[in-house]
Amino acid sequence: MKTFELKGSKRESTGKKAAKAYRKESLIPGVLYGGDEVVHFTVTKEGIRKLIYTPEVHIVNLTVEGKNYVAILKEMQTHPVSDELVHVDFQQIFENKPVVLEIPIVLEGLAQGVKDGGKLSMDMRKLKVKGLYANFPERLVINIEDLGLGKTIQVGNLHFDNLEILNAKDNVVAAVKATRASKSATPAKA
Repeated sequence: MKTFELKGSKRESTGKKAAKAYRKESLIPGVLYGGDEVVHFTVTKEGIRKLIYTPEVHIVNLTVEGKNYVAILKEMQTHPVSDELVHVDFQQIFENKPVVLEIPIVLEGLAQGVKDGGKLSMDMRKLKVKGLYANFPERLVINIEDLGLGKTIQVGNLHFDNLEILNAKDNVVAAVKATRASKSATPAKA
């Protein structure tokens, strides 16, 4: 899994008024929880931009006032009108404690149903999984070559080593839907 280096400065004061003052200085307030202590800090917009605007999942090496933390981005809050980033939450992670994370899905292969004239539909882009962060892949690869026309791949059919999938078992990940062309190509039953 990819890592991202992020440097932050400890916040002296917390609350709405202080957070607003930090944002005026182009700093994003943040919080790190999950460890022995809760750490309130700020980061620059430029420093965090490449972490926020990517479909990939990263392990973050966060440095605040000389202390290093290993964390994941848990939540980010944006302004409802301007869509500017206003706050970030990080969860500290440890080698021996499981963590919950959403990992992107990649479909591999050409489905048999698509060869027969169907249309591939990807209904989920990420899966919520639980496990030790050392076991997390960069993406979850699902082979769809045997997926026929009108068939689906559900979460319950998937298995990944050392990871527990937390999504509902009947959620559809991908499906091959019949098109008009595929329906007319199949001989009509008499």
